[in-house]
Amino acid sequence: MKRVTGIGGIFFHAQDPAALRAWYARHLGIEVLAWGGAALPPSAGHTIWSINAAEDGGFAPGRASFMINYRVDDLDALLAALRSEGCQVLDETSDSEYGKFGWVIDPEGNKVELWEPPAGQ
Repeated sequence: MKRVTGIGGIFFHAQDPAALRAWYARHLGIEVLAWGGAALPPSAGHTIWSINAAEDGGFAPGRASFMINYRVDDLDALLAALRSEGCQVLDETSDSEYGKFGWVIDPEGNKVELWEPPAGQ
C-alpha cells in the first residue's frame, strides 16, 4: 500500500532527529535518504522533506508551530494500518468536497494531516 504520495516542502526541527526519521520511514513509508531528508514524487518536479536537529539553529530566532498535510491514496486503509502499528491516530475524520482527511500524532507530538483527494484529482 502506498502511504504518502506528495507534499509541498517541509523543513522542521526535532529533539531526536534519527528516531523521528525512523518513525516516518516505518509508519508513513517515507524513504529517508543519507542526507536526512527525502524527495517525494509529485506530478511535476520534486518535493523536499527534511528533519533537522532542534539545536542546529537553522530557524532561529523563530519557533513556528505547524501541521504537515500529506497526500495519500487510500486514507481508510492507511489509518487502519497506522492503528495496527500502534500509532496515535485521532478518531475524528472529515469527508468533504475537498476529499477525505484524517490525522495521526507523531512521536514528538506533531499533528500530521493525511489527505485523500477526491477521485480524479
